Amino acid sequence: MKNSNLKYQSGFGNTFATEAITGALPHGQNSPQQALLGLFAEQVTGSAFTAPRHENLRSWQYRLRPSAEHSPYQKISNGLIRTAPCLEVAVSPNRLRWNPLSMPSKPTDFIDGIVTIASNGDARLQRGLAVHLYAANQSMTRCFYNADGEMLIVPQQGALTLKTEFGILAIAPGEIAVIPRGTKFRVEIGVETSGSTPGNIAGYICENYGSPLRLPELGPIGANGLANARDFLVPVAWFEDEKTNSEIIAKFGGNLWSYETPGSPLNVVAWHGNYAPYKYDLAKFNTINTVSFDHPDPSIFTVLTSPSETAGTANLDFVIFPPRWMVAENTFRPPWFHRNVMSEYMGLIHGQYDAKAEGFLPGGGSLHNCFSAHGPDRPTFDKASTVDLKPHYIANTLAFMFESRYVFAPSTFAMESSALQTNYDVVWDGFVSASAPINRESKK
Repeated sequence: MKNSNLKYQSGFGNTFATEAITGALPHGQNSPQQALLGLFAEQVTGSAFTAPRHENLRSWQYRLRPSAEHSPYQKISNGLIRTAPCLEVAVSPNRLRWNPLSMPSKPTDFIDGIVTIASNGDARLQRGLAVHLYAANQSMTRCFYNADGEMLIVPQQGALTLKTEFGILAIAPGEIAVIPRGTKFRVEIGVETSGSTPGNIAGYICENYGSPLRLPELGPIGANGLANARDFLVPVAWFEDEKTNSEIIAKFGGNLWSYETPGSPLNVVAWHGNYAPYKYDLAKFNTINTVSFDHPDPSIFTVLTSPSETAGTANLDFVIFPPRWMVAENTFRPPWFHRNVMSEYMGLIHGQYDAKAEGFLPGGGSLHNCFSAHGPDRPTFDKASTVDLKPHYIANTLAFMFESRYVFAPSTFAMESSALQTNYDVVWDGFVSASAPINRESKK
């Protein structure tokens, strides 16, 4: 919802201060004996208290009611949501690709519309991630929070409004939002975008169990480029004062739990700190590319990263392939054939991905686990090997990748879904062996 009238604060990782009612924020301290306006002071932390200052994440909230006021949790069905470690089917080196899923035929909100495609690592050990798809046709009336991981939401169809305890974020295809662990929110269907079906939303979710997403280091690129901190937007304080009870769904320890709280949990009148949800417009990504020869490593397209304990080896990289110029001389310009130690899940928001001529559809996805060989399909290879190498602008495309050091384990749903392409391997059939010309050369 890029033309929204909502107000935001800008900057990545900043310490913000915002109040929906003037005079709600205390000055000079966090927890006065009596909070202003009769509110309740409550701290929410996204890191250990003793984490280094540059990694310390916390916000103070000033609420109509404390979060501790609620009924006992009751376990409910997980539906099609799965959490690592999840070994429902054997982890396979096979290349996998899926068509888009069908929209639900019955009333379905965001929570009920989540299905897990694959996961890795271990949520309880705070490492790895899960890849989910969502599809919904009605707004939520309940709220949700995830204690297992932060949620990177990538819309593919339809606009959505994220009403959170920190304020409101509106996002549409081409934008992303990140909801921190433990943050309560509600998804409402927003103003529809061009070409989408009214009342339907669909997209991708990366549930990050590991260290919170951050901007990647720029190294020799210098001080500017890729995703710039100023372009990330954080909501201003907003609250609702409901008189009836609210249902909240919590994801905890791989299971879903339900409980009730008096009034709405989205009752934060003011807050300050650096732990809050945020959004980003992918069109603002400053793409870096070669101006001489060879196709660079895809790491130059990293928007956000979740580091692991091994330097330079990510728990999760969120990488995009946006519109860009290709000018490399004497170069095979699409991504080359490769076998990676990292594992990759790819999705497509719109358009066509430059390494695949057909079969990789918006709303679909592909999974290439570590050291499973992949790369351009044969039509792409044939065309790119002979095309006139003039400067070329790749337009009307937006693909992305969730890359991880951990191997992905597909869910039973993903492997039994009718969306699974059973003939994906044939896209690499028919390449002509180079042995014949080599043998002829050796006989001379």
